Amino acid sequence: MKLSPKVLKILLVVVVLGFGIGFYLQDVKHEESTAHAWKANRYNLERFNKIMEYNNKMNSSNWRVLKDSIDQELDTLMILRFRKEVDSLENTEPQAYGEHQEQHASFGPQ
Repeated sequence: MKLSPKVLKILLVVVVLGFGIGFYLQDVKHEESTAHAWKANRYNLERFNKIMEYNNKMNSSNWRVLKDSIDQELDTLMILRFRKEVDSLENTEPQAYGEHQEQHASFGPQ
């Protein structure tokens, strides 16, 4: 298959044009994602600055209050976890009891 110089030039123009359009679209998407990243980073930076400011104001009495708050939240999480476990045991208990009865029934009369 022989290609004439005219067809080769057209193919070269199409390939170069395709790369150019691809680079342009990639650059547009990159600018868009960079703008979103800067916006998110600015929000995170504001939060970080607030945390640092609070940390600089921290003293022993503030730390006790914060520690008590953390302990209360952990206690609440432990209670919720315990309730979830108990509820799941109550849901499985009838099944286990039924299996236990079937097992004794399979031994025959005692």
